[in-house]
Amino acid sequence: MTIDVFTATGTKKGTAVLPSVLFEAPINEGLMHQALIMQLSNQRHSIAHAKTRSEIRGSTRKLFAQKGTGRARRGSIRSPLLRGGNKAFGPRSNANFRKEMPQAMRRRALISCLSAQAKNGVIIGLEGFTGTKTKEAHALLTKLPVALGRRVLFVVDQESHGLTRCIRNIPNVSTVHAQYLNPRDVLSARHIVFLMSALRVAEQTFGAPKSTRKTKPEDVMQKERKAPKKVPTTKTRAPKKSTKVTSDPSA
Repeated sequence: MTIDVFTATGTKKGTAVLPSVLFEAPINEGLMHQALIMQLSNQRHSIAHAKTRSEIRGSTRKLFAQKGTGRARRGSIRSPLLRGGNKAFGPRSNANFRKEMPQAMRRRALISCLSAQAKNGVIIGLEGFTGTKTKEAHALLTKLPVALGRRVLFVVDQESHGLTRCIRNIPNVSTVHAQYLNPRDVLSARHIVFLMSALRVAEQTFGAPKSTRKTKPEDVMQKERKAPKKVPTTKTRAPKKSTKVTSDPSA
């Protein structure tokens, strides 16, 4: 699969071949949905909070006798059935919405998202942009085949600080580092602009086999923690020879 590559002036330079391992993989919609729900759940903050029956103000005495009044039975004034009582099953600020997915499934979900967007034809390439001003980035956007006002995602590398600074003031335009690509940013973008250097970083990060990926110091420390401890071996001693002298009865 090929994409169009544009220069910093907005003119078409040529085409580039996308890595098949990232952009031509089978599309798994169920896995994409699961990864997106996991990401949105992990970004959720529990802000709403309602007091329980034990936290609100009020007496705990029984309002009237259980029998003999002809009325419905009542407990304390804190009951959620009464005015001024607590909220039944209200939201709590300590709610935990965190979800987990294996790393292999997250990687496959991201590759499915990239393949789906490549199939839709929303990915283009950019090369040679060195501007650091917002007006330069805005002028570039007017020349690129993207719809202004729609969500545009620029995938950059570590050396693209100028592009990140000049784009952050433009509405509906955002940047993401190639190593931090995620399903939400990829699927929510109407247009995706890959820097050619960032495309190589993404291929090295998500498309390379495990043997060629760079190991992080945290992974090495984790392996050292999981390494089994050596059990000291105890040497077996030979039994001592008896030195007791026995007298000869014939002597």
